[in-house]
Amino acid sequence: MNGNHFSLILLAGSMIMFQACNRASATEEQTPVQKRQFADRVKTVPAQLGTTQKELILTGKVEYNPEKIIRYAPLVSGTVEHLSFSLGDYVRKGDPLLQIRSSELSALQSENIAAETDLRVAERELKSMRALYADNMLSEKELLEAEAKTNQAKAELDRIRIDLANYRFDSRKGTFSVAAPLSGYIVEKEVATGTPVSADGNPIFTIADLSSVWITVNVYARDLSVVREGLEVEISSQAYPGERFKGTISSLSRTFDPQEKVLKARILIANEDLKFKPDMAVTVRVSNPQERTTVAIPKDALLFDNDKYYVVVSDESGEFRSRRVIPGGHAQGMTFILEGLDGTEKIVVSNQLLIHTGLKENF
Repeated sequence: MNGNHFSLILLAGSMIMFQACNRASATEEQTPVQKRQFADRVKTVPAQLGTTQKELILTGKVEYNPEKIIRYAPLVSGTVEHLSFSLGDYVRKGDPLLQIRSSELSALQSENIAAETDLRVAERELKSMRALYADNMLSEKELLEAEAKTNQAKAELDRIRIDLANYRFDSRKGTFSVAAPLSGYIVEKEVATGTPVSADGNPIFTIADLSSVWITVNVYARDLSVVREGLEVEISSQAYPGERFKGTISSLSRTFDPQEKVLKARILIANEDLKFKPDMAVTVRVSNPQERTTVAIPKDALLFDNDKYYVVVSDESGEFRSRRVIPGGHAQGMTFILEGLDGTEKIVVSNQLLIHTGLKENF
């Protein structure tokens, strides 16, 4: 029995030693097995030297171009007799928009007729006096007085005509029509037939030329190192998924908005297709090239593990290695590496997380 017991102990010991040898062999073959396992599923791209870019995502809002919008308020009091437009209509400069019956305009029209008569009389007198002056029958002082009288009559007529410039008198109806002062869309309408209007009242309609619009962007103090005038930007909106629009920062305010605590950047953008509507929210992507030259890699190649950043590189022999890096920003799908790469490496961009996990015990 003792002999059998000894034989069993010997056999058990042999099996334990055999299993241990197998584990040792597996450990030695782990890395090569990993290489064979991923060799046909690994994609690499070369690292690139590039200029560091800082990228910001800012919020913006579409606004009217202030140089292409008119809020019309009447210069006289009266009553609206007829409307020729609706909210949203496109009108051309000079189109009749509404008719007003106004005693003030009637009086102004009478003043216009009288002023035209006064100017004609003054011009005839001046012509006669110039002939008399040429024949030495009139003093220079009298001639100058006649010229001053004519100029005064002309100035008065010009003033009246300016007041009547946006009104056309209809003698048959005794009303005045208001002409569109600008080609564009009726974007605000605060008047209806029968509405009384006054010179000190609010605007009764607003016309905006939407062929170009402003995009106003909020810029915080921390972003001033990136945002500057003349910088090209990319604009997108949830209203048009997948579409991108190009623009340029035209101006950047010099003082902070006292309520929002931001600077206002403005982007003037063409709007021929009228896709941008006033008050529409947009996203503005700003990328600003910096002076520093760094290594650029695809953003998806970057790994974050235990509060550190890594990338997996493939050396000339095809060995995989995890390299700790320090990123310095992202732009247009690329990450800029400040330390850890020299620009000659091949960067693994597929299955890099699995490879990194397998190599973790080596660093």
